Amino acid sequence: MKKVIVLGGSSGIGKAIAQRFAAENWQVLIACESMQKAKAALNELKGNKHHAFETDVRNEEQVNALGDFVKEELGDFDVLINSVGISEGKPITGSDFKEWDNTLQVMLYGTVRSARALIPLMKDGGRIIHITSIHHNRVAANSSAYGMAKAAVTQFTRSLAVEMASRNILVNAIAPGFVDTPMSVKADGKNELLSEWFTDNYIRYDHLPLKRAGHPEEIAGVAYFLSGPDASYMTGSVVTVDGGLTITF
Repeated sequence: MKKVIVLGGSSGIGKAIAQRFAAENWQVLIACESMQKAKAALNELKGNKHHAFETDVRNEEQVNALGDFVKEELGDFDVLINSVGISEGKPITGSDFKEWDNTLQVMLYGTVRSARALIPLMKDGGRIIHITSIHHNRVAANSSAYGMAKAAVTQFTRSLAVEMASRNILVNAIAPGFVDTPMSVKADGKNELLSEWFTDNYIRYDHLPLKRAGHPEEIAGVAYFLSGPDASYMTGSVVTVDGGLTITF
């Protein structure tokens, strides 16, 4: 049985990825900031050999504890998927710096901490997949930290691909566009995918060719492909999964 670690596997894209791998008879370890959420997601997985672990990727001690747990319980593993993400809109000026910086602490430095702790335990020939975003090369108001974090994760993916090539560990990223997940619900409690703004900009006027948001399962399918034999000559790549959004202008 192959083994996969899904960081951020309790919700949204990460949860769909964990479910897909479990359905394919992989052993899954879900790690997220809440043990309650991790266990709830674990209970929805097919099979019964899975694990849950509480890890706040901003906390180096907790990330190292996850590494110790993996070493003790799994021994080694085949695939690492980092789907940890937050969306906290903060303006560049006038915002509290710690609140602005939290996005980078989670998505950029959390990614680096996790890689440093877990890659030494990975089997040679393994796979690493980061969930970045189409915003790794796009900008939006009040999303500077988010875009910077995703751009940095993309570049980190490429750097890892070079450094891990000697172990035949393949490192790729997936850049989703709009996907219907809990992150689509903003601070005011409204789902941006159901808003007039989304309908006008992306559906009514053909900015989004497929005229709908993606489903988490559609991202999970790409993650599973990148973890399998058909992706054996892919490393350092960013696979865009956005319904055609970035081919329009």
